Formats: sequence, structure tokens, C-alpha cells
Amino acid sequence: MDPAKVQAVIDWPVPKSRVELQRFLGFANFYRRFIRNFGQVAAPLTALTSVKTCFKWSVSAQGAFDLLKNRFTSAPILVTPDVTRQFVVEVDASEVGVGAILSQRSLSDDKVHPCAYFSHRLSPSECNYDVGNRELLAIRLALGEWRQWLEGATVPFVVWTDHRNLEYIRSAKRLNARQARWALFFARFEFVISYRPGSKNTKPDALSRLFSSSVASTDPEGILPEGRVVGLTVWGIERQVKQALTQTPSPRACPRNLLFVPVPTRLAVLQWAHSAKLAGHPGVRGTLASIRQRFWWPTREHDTRRFVAACSVCAQTKSGNSPPAGRLRPLPIPSRPWSHIALDFVTGLPSSAGKTVILTVVDRFSKAAHFIPLAKLPSDKETAQIIIENVFRIHGLPSDVVSDRGPQFTSQFWREFCRLIGASVSLSSGFHPQSNGQAERANQTIGRILRSLSFRNPASWSEQLPWAEYAHNSLPSSATGLSPFQSSLGYQPPLFSSQFAESSVPSAQAFVQRCERTWKRVRSALCRYRAQTVRAANKRRTKSPRYCRGQRVWLSTQNLPLKTASRKLTPRFIGPFRISRIINPVAVRLLLPRYLRCVHPVFHVSCVKPVLRAPARLPPPHPCRGRTHLQGP
Repeated sequence: MDPAKVQAVIDWPVPKSRVELQRFLGFANFYRRFIRNFGQVAAPLTALTSVKTCFKWSVSAQGAFDLLKNRFTSAPILVTPDVTRQFVVEVDASEVGVGAILSQRSLSDDKVHPCAYFSHRLSPSECNYDVGNRELLAIRLALGEWRQWLEGATVPFVVWTDHRNLEYIRSAKRLNARQARWALFFARFEFVISYRPGSKNTKPDALSRLFSSSVASTDPEGILPEGRVVGLTVWGIERQVKQALTQTPSPRACPRNLLFVPVPTRLAVLQWAHSAKLAGHPGVRGTLASIRQRFWWPTREHDTRRFVAACSVCAQTKSGNSPPAGRLRPLPIPSRPWSHIALDFVTGLPSSAGKTVILTVVDRFSKAAHFIPLAKLPSDKETAQIIIENVFRIHGLPSDVVSDRGPQFTSQFWREFCRLIGASVSLSSGFHPQSNGQAERANQTIGRILRSLSFRNPASWSEQLPWAEYAHNSLPSSATGLSPFQSSLGYQPPLFSSQFAESSVPSAQAFVQRCERTWKRVRSALCRYRAQTVRAANKRRTKSPRYCRGQRVWLSTQNLPLKTASRKLTPRFIGPFRISRIINPVAVRLLLPRYLRCVHPVFHVSCVKPVLRAPARLPPPHPCRGRTHLQGP
């Protein structure tokens, strides 16, 4: 036999405990049918598994152990691989290693015989894999070890594993980078992965655990496991403070049952009370509660607040309870109808006469809106053509266009189109739809009206859309007190012919004067409404910090497309990132890394927060403050 094929069994270490011996006998039990008088050969080892006797390795046990290993690695147990017949690959993975057995059914006795054994110790990085990736790694290593037979086999082979999810790995649609590399390797083989319960997969399991004893013997952690060393941390900080007190005496104001903390060790105490495992990064109140149990110094409350506020871990993992930062900054009020418009799309609608999308166009002055049904989301060129046919030809060219950051509005073509017609492009900041609040509010209104008109037959919404638009434009707006019709045309279209008596046709000059009076009335109402809205909104907001170029800030992950295993355990903030430009008092531009290149770098100030620096060393208390504390009660 080739020594490489049986090396995993030949190098099997001598069992040092009853559990390791039971693992070896469990492996041997599967081959007892091929070993004559197996019970007599293994009797010295079987006797050591009894809990009634003391486990003590003897000469007879060593002889039985060596004899069994010799039988495992020789005929009639082992057979020579035959590429014309089907192979069976049994794999398993543990926390420290992987094991595999290559087998074939013998023609002589029609029983499954092993052809080769394989065992591999996992590297430190491989030990960090999850269970699924470790089991998949076992298949990858086994196929690589025996590829000279498996890759050229004429009959597809079977892989037995005790991880059921791997049955679907070859048909999975989403793979991570590591699994994708392994999938390219698996494409060279013809095989089927079959699930086998762990109780029947003990042979490769025993081979995968050969390194458990060696890892345990070389473990540098010492006597206590990692989760039991909390007491050492507590005793260590107390010893550190007492050592510092040998050079700095305690003041009289320090209570008798507490230790005074000198200035050089205060940061260490704060770090222990806030960042240690037994603390878990609490807030100011929790950190102070730990400190007050044993330590005292005059400025501990002030220093604790500064330290907790500057903790980078808390800044990334905790979301604040304070109101969002950034006062309301409304857009400028237009002076006439249809000079400033807002655009947005309503998607996710059922197909109705071939239409699935609504383009919302809102006049920010009169609040009038056009709702244009479309078959699909248009491109930038198609959007421009739709606006020309449905807005510009009726109301003229605007001077400003507000929209979100959809691909239709961020393209170079759209910017050039707006420049040629003399309109400025106003795009909302990243993840802040309130910038385009006019269109967002109109979308909510049209959705409410369409639900009321077509709830019995949702596919008929395109037929109801003209009536919904008329209803929106004929009802008074809460901002102006007038309907969009009256704000833009100067009069309210009558519902009944008897509402207005016949009168002479007014002159053009009188019509213009009436329109101008209406527009002044509307603009005055909009100014009052904006002031009222700003006061109401700022009651639920806080003034944002004053940022400057080059300052570092944390960025909220609430809307970022991060690829994480668990959204609940994802940090609330990432960074820090530097500010490259101050757009306005409520919007900043950040220097983002390459992995966030798909995110627009301009953010509202409510999505960022400043990075606070922890002091390198806490200053001593002010002399006056110190004398006050030293006076005592």
C-alpha cells in the first residue's frame, strides 16, 4: 500500500483519555467484519472504556492499538482503487480538522472497503469558518487529495456528509467569493452530495478529531477559559490603583471605603469600567455605577461623560435617542406658477392597460400636479421627451427642477438638457427624501385617491388616473388655502353651469391683473405656511454641529447597502470619514472608500455625527475645585 494513503491512520496518536479511546474504537467498529477475532484483539482497549476502572495505558493496550492500526492499513480491509467502478467519499469536519475516507464496493464480497484515509489539521483562519464552510472545505480537500482517481472516474461518485445543506450547494444561486472559487474546482468532477446522519458518519468524524488532543495540550490560554478571566481584570485594576497610591497619597475628602485614583491611572479605570467584558460599553450612568463601587476622584462624573462620549465603539454601535440634527431648511418659494417643478416616480403598480409606472410632476408654487402613466421606468432621454410633451408645451420652461437621485436625473444627458432649457438641477441629498417633499407628498395623495377609486379592481387604476388628477387640482391646498387651479389660473373652474351668470368677456388686462393678485395672495400664504412649518418641525429637531472641511465624522448605516450576515448586529455607524465640502448648513460631502463608491457622497447632517477625541491624559482638577472637594462635609 502507498504510505500516503494510510498515513492518517498510521499517525493516529495514542489515546490519552477515555473519550479519545472511545473515538478510536468507534472508528474501528466499522471494520470489525474484516478483522478475524476482532473482539479478542480489541479486548485490552475495550476494558479501559469502563467507568468502573481507572484509565491507565498498559503494554497490552499499546499492542492491541498498534495491531488494529496495522490491520486497518493492510488487506483485506484496504482495496486498490478501480476508476471503472463507483467511488464513495465520506467526509466530516470538526473544530480543529477534517477527515475523509475513499471507499469502493468490492467485487469479491460486495462490501464497502476503504481505499485510502485522509486527515488534515485546520489552519487558524480555517478554524474561523462557520460549520457549512468547514464541511465544504472537507469536500474540497478530499477531492484535491484523490483527484487522480476521482477526476478520471467513468462513473459519478457519491460524497457522504452529515451537513444537509450541502446537498444543494451545486445548484445554489448565491455564493460568497470562497464558495465560488471552490465551485470552479468542483466543476471538474462528476459527483452527487448525499446527506448521512452524524450517527452513521463516525469514521471520518474520528479522523477529523485526531488533532483535538494536540490542540488542547498546546493551548496557551492556561487554566481558566476565556470567559472565566473576568476576576483577573477586576483584581488587576485594583492592584494598579493601589500601586499608584504608593506615590500619591489619598486626600481627606476621599471616602474611607473607596480608593482614590491618581491622575495617571484614571484613564485605565475608565477603560475598565466602560470597555471591559464585564461592563459591555454601558452609558454614563452604568459606567459611573461600576466606578462608584470602588474608586473615587474629584472629577469622576465629568471625566466619565467625556470618556463615554469619545468611545469609538459606542459611536459605531449605538444609535442616539436625541432628535435628528439639522434645522428645517425649506426650498425657496417661487414667484409664479410652473417656474419651479418637482419630479418623482410611483412604481410597483399592477399592470393596467399596459401601464405600470406613474410620473409625478408637481408645481411647487400652486401645488398643481400632472400624473402621467407610463409602461415602464423611462431612460433619461425618454424622461426629457415626456416632460416636453406633457409639461413644457402647456406651462412653459421652468427655472428649477427638483428630483431624487434616480439614474434618469443623475445622468450627463439630463444635466445638459436642463442647462439648454435654462433650468437648474436640484437633486436631493443621499437618503433624505424630504428634500423632494412636494413630489413625495403628491405621491401619497394620488395613492390614497387611487386606492379609493379602484380598490375593487386594482387593474383599472389607469382609467381612474385623470379623475384623481382633477380631484387633486380642484381641492384647496393646506399651504395656500386655494385650489391648484385657482392658484395657477386665477379662477376656480365651476362644477355647475348655474354658478356663474352670463357676463361680458373680461379684457386680457383684467385677467392678468386678477392672476397677479392671486399669485401675490398665494405667495404670501406660502411664506406664512413655511414659517409655521419651520417652527413646528424644529421643535422635533436639534441644531446640527458646525462642521468644517477636513473634519472626521461617523456615517449612519441605516440606508447603506452593506453586505452583512446579520443586519441586527451591524454597527449603527461606520467610518470615520473626512468632510471634503460643506454643501450648505444641513448637507456635507464625504470622502468615501472604494467599497462605498455606489453611494452618493452628499448626506444630510442627520446621517452623520462628529468624531469626539478621547483625551490622551486626563488633566488634574482645577485648584479652586480641588480645595472645595478637600474641605469635606
